[in-house]
Amino acid sequence: MKKIFFAVAVGLALSFTMTAQRSMPEALQKLLNAEYAITSLYVDTVNEDKLIEDAIRGMLENLDPHSSYTDPKETKDLEEPLQGEFSGVGIQFNMNKDTLYVIQTVPGGPSERVGVLAGDRIIYVNDTTIAGVKMKNSDIQKRLRGKKGTKVTIKVMRPGVKELITFRITRDNIPLYSIDAKYMLDDKTGYLRISRFGAKTHEEMMDALSELKKQGMTQAIIDLSDNGGGYLNAAIDMCNEFLERGQLMVYTEGENSPRNEANANGWGDYKDLHMVVIVNQYSASAAEIFAGAMQDWDRAVIVGRRTFGKGLVQRPIRFDDGSMMRLTVARYYTPSGRCIQKPYDRGNKKDYDKELLDRANEGEYYCLDSIQFPDSLRYTTRITGRTIYGGGGVMPDIYIPVDTSEYSTYYRDLSAKGILNQYAIGYVDKNRKQITKQYKTLNDFDKGFTVTDEMMRECIALGENDSIKFNEEKYRISEQLLKDIIKGLIARDVYEDAGAYTVIINHRNPDVQAAYEVLNDRERYIRLLREGNPEYERLVRKHKQAAEN
Repeated sequence: MKKIFFAVAVGLALSFTMTAQRSMPEALQKLLNAEYAITSLYVDTVNEDKLIEDAIRGMLENLDPHSSYTDPKETKDLEEPLQGEFSGVGIQFNMNKDTLYVIQTVPGGPSERVGVLAGDRIIYVNDTTIAGVKMKNSDIQKRLRGKKGTKVTIKVMRPGVKELITFRITRDNIPLYSIDAKYMLDDKTGYLRISRFGAKTHEEMMDALSELKKQGMTQAIIDLSDNGGGYLNAAIDMCNEFLERGQLMVYTEGENSPRNEANANGWGDYKDLHMVVIVNQYSASAAEIFAGAMQDWDRAVIVGRRTFGKGLVQRPIRFDDGSMMRLTVARYYTPSGRCIQKPYDRGNKKDYDKELLDRANEGEYYCLDSIQFPDSLRYTTRITGRTIYGGGGVMPDIYIPVDTSEYSTYYRDLSAKGILNQYAIGYVDKNRKQITKQYKTLNDFDKGFTVTDEMMRECIALGENDSIKFNEEKYRISEQLLKDIIKGLIARDVYEDAGAYTVIINHRNPDVQAAYEVLNDRERYIRLLREGNPEYERLVRKHKQAAEN
């Protein structure tokens, strides 16, 4: 599949020539003079690097909420999840009672190759004890990760083995996947949960859709809930798979950035796939670009809640020391002309950061009537002329409120102290062989395994040992939720698949259930996409003919 390349043109010189220095603006000269005076004359020693970094941050803080500066380490941490890989030993772990518990090893990765198994407890990394010392996850990761080809020695405790087992592992590149779960909901409905838009997201999506298509997929749910975005090009490449030739996918425009458009090339493989896209208040940036394009072209039904509203384009400006400034240079617009960015006051990041909390307090997550749009924010879709709204974020076609009826204080206490996870780890430790013998596949487990009342009594006792007082009334409110979460956590650990938890918990996910229902009610699906224009088919044919010409 040919990629769509999209560049934001920015007239910005990253270094000064001698001519530029001679004609340096007075304000910039003033800043340099101030910095020189401080470092030369201040009463105490001054860290010049930090002084400059603080000055950059100070300038950016008075602009928009998304222009930012990151030091070299922060830059690496920011970019690593989007690159599609990092260098390390290839394990997914959880901390249980100050002990690192291996949830799964990356298939074909360094740890699997030397024999590390799910359920192993890592006691030492090189000569450092990491068990029982309350070490932060970030500190543990720092010890396990490193340059490709370097070696690290770990010692693990394995259930049923008396002595510690020593492994010498050669670090290698470890893939970071964008797709958390992919499976068939029935014999024709595929489901994909995409957590980020990274360098390899488009490739992953195509592989996943191809795999599901072989299993009979004729319609799909693409779940972008909690997807905070990522690379613009990843969203564009995804849009291209579902849109006709010439259809605008997104455009950007700014004071110093002329309008720049990305249009579909018509070579997409899934232009006729019936589709629902799930979003929520944490879906942002690239996720909103994809959802907005699908909605504007009446290409998919959008289900969930209004998205975050992050529609500013950041240009990364890299410095020689590895630090980076991400400067906002333009705004994103959907094909209908909607600006994705929600309103903000320059320099007032505090109010901007609590905007989601304000939405919750105003009832937006719980009641559709709490959301009001003025006529000035009214737009129409490109094919059928349906009414949609701008003003920040993407408003779904089907609104699903947040259901907190099972969130008792007892449930929150167990979750906050990690009791559910602790119990699941301990249960799997004792019963892994029995579970895998009885339930050969995740599908078998999903259909047959039940969290019993006896298991819940054990979990309750674990909570009481951690000073969480049992409350019968509160427990009954949350009982089924607790059982479902524990079942999902057990599935994740036993089948060594992060997507296993999603498979189990989706049975009670109202967004997924609503998406599934509308996909399988073809009359309602068509009505939602065609409402407002009875000549839909004629318009579609007309647009396709125009694109072909």
